[in-house]
Amino acid sequence: MFSKHVTKLLSAYCQGEVEAAESRQIAEHLIACNQCRAQYDEIQLGVKLAQRLPQLSAPDSLWLDLQNNIATKNSTRTRARFSFHSWRPQFAGALAGLFLIAGLGVLWLYSRETRPFWEVARLNGAPRIGSSRMDEKGRLAVGQWLETDGGSRAQIEVGSIGQVEIDPNTRVRLVETKATEHRLELQRGKMSARIWAPPRLFFVDTPAGVAADLGCAYTLEVDDQGAGLLHVTSGWVALQLKDRESMVPAGATCATRPGIGPGTPYFDDASDVFRSALARFDFHESQETKIPDLDLLLSDARPRDTLTLWHLLGRVEGNDRVRVYERIAGIKPPPAGVTREGVLQLNEQMLQLWKDELETTWSQESFLRLHKTWIKVWTGALGKVNGSRGKK
Repeated sequence: MFSKHVTKLLSAYCQGEVEAAESRQIAEHLIACNQCRAQYDEIQLGVKLAQRLPQLSAPDSLWLDLQNNIATKNSTRTRARFSFHSWRPQFAGALAGLFLIAGLGVLWLYSRETRPFWEVARLNGAPRIGSSRMDEKGRLAVGQWLETDGGSRAQIEVGSIGQVEIDPNTRVRLVETKATEHRLELQRGKMSARIWAPPRLFFVDTPAGVAADLGCAYTLEVDDQGAGLLHVTSGWVALQLKDRESMVPAGATCATRPGIGPGTPYFDDASDVFRSALARFDFHESQETKIPDLDLLLSDARPRDTLTLWHLLGRVEGNDRVRVYERIAGIKPPPAGVTREGVLQLNEQMLQLWKDELETTWSQESFLRLHKTWIKVWTGALGKVNGSRGKK
């Protein structure tokens, strides 16, 4: 993670002009740094406003007037003194009109991003907003609850940055909506979010933590006891509670518990033994039980499970941290600039550099599994085609 501020990189970051690895580092830095995040929010709002200004075509007379004015000034050799006052009245009027329309566009976008409600569409059944049953469309105002029963579903438009689908038996509340922050509270049930805005703009509060999007798609569930389960299908999500944080990539899941916060993320294809041991390690109170569970995690870990082990570095101490370090290093040695002593002391910059290196392992394994899956699909399809030809 960046040890210094990233304000000089924020403009390029908002425009998508930085490399993927650096973009992730900036996103993660913004989660923890209030100063950089405030600067990012200002830049982001300016970019969003500029992108949404209406595109207008200038009238044909505008170019003709400009050419005539230039020709006139050239003939009198005063081209360098060409000024606004020499333009024809209709040219000045057209320019004023353009400024007026642009200003109205800015005001329209600002009012749209800051209006105190979200649009809601009924998908099934009879969702309720507050005490009222929804029609086909509705508006969820700040402070209001949206609730679905066993046969109801709804879809929320999160300003102009994404959508959230609300499953049956779910209760959510709109906490905040403004240009720099959109926030829901999920009290119970299940929701699916698709966010296409830059990171750190959409948040979901739960009884056991806050999900902060980093440009992503994910599902989030909360049971009646307040325990949560986050599953990411695209991008990254930061799951946080106080000083405890888990970075969850696509294809991974993370549980969270009231009073404890987020557990340790794991990839969905981890073994049952690995996942069971991790659940006990994260949420069981007995320290004696944690020792054999850590043994299972270390012995059963694949290269892909270094996602989990990397998070464990900051959640164990003493000799246990040494053991976790050595297991990761045995799978993927730390890159240049990352030392054993630095990792054991939880040096943030070194941990981030190693994480960046480990991410290539996670991505490569994802590609190999996908490749093997497609081979099986095509082999099966070709087998059926050849079988049908043989019958003929």
